[in-house]
Amino acid sequence: MAKNCSSAEKRRRQGEERRLRNKAAKSAVKTSVRKFLALAHKKDGEGAGAALRNMAKLIDTAARKGVIKKNAASRKKSRMQKLFNSIKTAQ
Repeated sequence: MAKNCSSAEKRRRQGEERRLRNKAAKSAVKTSVRKFLALAHKKDGEGAGAALRNMAKLIDTAARKGVIKKNAASRKKSRMQKLFNSIKTAQ
């Protein structure tokens, strides 16, 4: 079995670190979306508002770092804001 050159080995390590970091960021976004949706379906306006702000912050951070695309982040935030607005008007 041939040994990779040192630069190739370093690139492999860097790629793995980035993959894990990106995976953690995506997971955090998905978890925050689930928390927001749970509160939204319970019609909890106060809790949903706080969850929406936290979720938007995580989505913006992920988009800024290139973990998710800018338009995907905007779309997700827009849909969640629309749901939140429908809850607020129903109350």
